[in-house]
Order: sequence, then structure tokens, then C-alpha cells
Amino acid sequence: MGRSFSRFFLCVGFAVALSLLMPLPDSARAGGAIAIGPCATFGYAFDYPDLGEAQAAALAKCSDKSCKVAVTIKRACGAFAIDGTDACGAYGYAVAPGLSEAQNKALRECHTFGGRECVIRTWACDVKG
Repeated sequence: MGRSFSRFFLCVGFAVALSLLMPLPDSARAGGAIAIGPCATFGYAFDYPDLGEAQAAALAKCSDKSCKVAVTIKRACGAFAIDGTDACGAYGYAVAPGLSEAQNKALRECHTFGGRECVIRTWACDVKG
């Protein structure tokens, strides 16, 4: 009886250890967000259980109370660019399947709105981005 009892706990222990090593499903990390405010203030969040939680976290991390969620991210990347010579001036933001595409789009948008020396201020990717 002692031997089968030990074998049972060995199997249970192995199953528990194996389950801890397995990655969480994508739905457990559903998305992210970037909130932006005046003069290059921002907050970001990624790999949150749902978009609502990600948006709330991004707003909470933004240092200005007038920040708004500009980017929501689900299986993608988002980027926020500002004019490096005038943080209160032109800016741009974008979402794309990959980081480099999101950053390039944000930089182009910043230039389109009058930015002269646009730089990436922040970026975030969720679990699939």
C-alpha cells in the first residue's frame, strides 16, 4: 500500500510541475494600451487579461489627469512618437502587427502633423505582437 501511495503522489507532483511550466493561453494576456496627454506625458500597459484593465492601467500610469487612451493593443504593437525639439508640439501614434511597423507609422504621423525631429517616446507589444 505504501508503494502505490508514493507512486500516486509522484504522478500528482509531476502533473503539477508540468502545468506550472506550460505557458498561459493567449486569452490570459489579451491586450494592452497607451494613454497620452499634453507635452509628451504617457502611460502604457501590456499583457493584461482584458482591454478594459489595460486601458485603466495605462491611464493610471499617465502623469497628467487629462490623459486619454489613444492606442489599444490586441495581438499587436503600439507606439507613440513626439517631436524631440518640442515635446508640447506634434505627435503621432499607431498600432501594427509588429514593433518596427508601429514605430515607423507613429513617426510618419508625427512628421505629418508638423514634427521636425520626431522620436519614439514609448511603445508596447502584447503577447503576440
